[in-house]
Parts: sequence; C-alpha cells; structure tokens
Amino acid sequence: MHDVFPGPRILVLLFVALAIVACGGGSDESSQNDDQQDHRLRVVTTVSPITSIVENIGGRRIRLEGVVPEGVNSHTFEPTPSMAKLMADADLIIINGLFLEEPTLALAEANKKAEAVILSLGDQSVTPDEWQFDFTFPESAGHPNPHLWPDPNLGLRYSELVHDQLVAMDPDNATYYAGNLERFRSLVSQMDQAIRVAVATVPEENRKLLTYHDSWAYFAKQYGMEVIGAVQPSNFSQPSVREVAELIDQVRELGLPAVFGSGVFSSDVLEAIAGEADAQFIDELADDDLPGKPGDLQHTYLGLMQQNLAAMIPALGGDAAAVAELDTGNVFNGDSGAVYPQ
Repeated sequence: MHDVFPGPRILVLLFVALAIVACGGGSDESSQNDDQQDHRLRVVTTVSPITSIVENIGGRRIRLEGVVPEGVNSHTFEPTPSMAKLMADADLIIINGLFLEEPTLALAEANKKAEAVILSLGDQSVTPDEWQFDFTFPESAGHPNPHLWPDPNLGLRYSELVHDQLVAMDPDNATYYAGNLERFRSLVSQMDQAIRVAVATVPEENRKLLTYHDSWAYFAKQYGMEVIGAVQPSNFSQPSVREVAELIDQVRELGLPAVFGSGVFSSDVLEAIAGEADAQFIDELADDDLPGKPGDLQHTYLGLMQQNLAAMIPALGGDAAAVAELDTGNVFNGDSGAVYPQ
C-alpha cells in the first residue's frame, strides 16, 4: 500500500500556490485598495498641451488623466458617457475655456462632485480686450480664438494658474509644485528667447502665416508675425470657391514662400492653394497633438513648440537652430503615470 501523505516538493508547491492566491489572486480588489490608498489629487484635463503643462507642475504628486485624444479636433470632440465617472471622481478639472471644449465642460458640470473645482485657464489668462478674432473665429460669432498656448508666454501663465490651484488644494506639496514651476519657467524663458532669435532670421516680408486652422493668432502677435488668413471657416466646413481664389491671389501678391497645414485637419484645399500660388506646402504644424508617443522625451508641450518652429522657420527662409538646441523634456524626475488618450 502506497503512502498517501504528500512529499516535500508537493508541500512546497501547495504552499506557494496558496500564498499567490492569498496575496494576488483578487486583482480587482487589489486595484480598488490601491485607489483608496492613493491620496493624490485626481486631476482631469482636456487637450494634450494642457495635460503636459499640468503634468510638469504636478509631477508625481497628482493623478492626471486627459480626455481629448491626440489627433482629434478638440472643437468638435464629443466625450463619451463613460467619461462621466472620470469627471465624478476628479478633484480638479482643468480646461482651456474660451468656448473650446463646450461638450466636455457640460459633462464636467453635470457630473462633478460638489467640492470639485473647474479651472478655466484661457479665461483667466487674457481679458476680453485681448481676445483675438480672425477668419476661423470671427468677432460676429462672439467666440474668440481659444488657442493661447502656441504663445509660450501664455503657456507659462497657464502653468502659474495650475500651480496656484494645486497649492490651494494640496498645501502639503507646495514646495514640490513651486520647484517644478520655477524649472518650467526657466525652460519657457529659454524657448521664448530662442523663438525671438529664430524669427529675427526670417526675412521681414516672409513673416506671414497662412494656415488651415487658425491656431497662431496669439503667437503671431507676440513675435511680430502676421496671420494673413486661415482656410477653415468658422463652422469647420470647407471654404467656398471664391474664398479659395481670394487666398490664392493673396499668396501670389505677397510672394509667400510657404503655407502651413496640420495633420489633424484635412489640407487638400490648402495644398491646392500652395500649388496654384507656387508656394511650398508644409503639412506639419500641430496645436493639440504632441510629438512622438506618451513616454517619449519629446512628447511635451515644449517639444510641440520645438517641432512647430523647426517646420515653420526654415520654410519661411529663416534658421531654427536656436530652438533646436533647447531642452524640452519634463522638469520632474521619474514617471508621473499621466494618461494621454490616443
């Protein structure tokens, strides 16, 4: 008759299996416990440049998640119903404002906790007297151009507002947030000076921008450039034949060396305008989507500025070397775990 008592090796295996079940078998419950033990502020943002600015100030001391996927038109983005829980769990919801993310704002207002804060960066960064109106954003519609962040000075203002709000809600980490802000301010100052150097190398008669979607009004005003037009009308449709013909004539008369498109917006019309006017077509400018992928060194707000200037300045006859040499990485150490939807 064989002995039915398990041998030593089997006992060891049984012990290990029981230990695994006891310690890690309930992954959902473990995840819920982790959430309950993570006391960091839960912060929700909209477009990726804002997410990056917030990440640089909050670093690893906040739980950060964006909602607008990169490469999506932020003006027409409709949040999914599943995002209601994300808004409901948030302590702080940060938007651009100036009418950019109206459906997302409505979802946030309908689902947020009573004590949660909605911070509208654009509305606190410029006064109505400073609003810019243009072809895509006509004054008659009452909605100003909301794309403040292509001007790094306004991007810095965003970061200051974020810092102040985080300190107010999480004073225990005030020193950490202040240090990140100072480092970010230094990098933005370097970017600002480098842009001025780069723009100065562009012949004065070429310091004009024709783009598909008008994201450059505040940038142009800051750096002595002129936006002569944008192809996309205010209702985000295609321009009329008459409007296209007028833009072709304008590019010819001004002798513009280049016109600029975007990966987010269809640019067939702009490419045709460039061909008819004998101008170079540059389809590389971006306003909402950061370069590379999340986790890449260049996947930052300042990396976006660097990429745009590297495309814009040489096409207009200038030298972008001053911008190419800059540090555009995050200002904090480690991985924050920020979520950038793709």
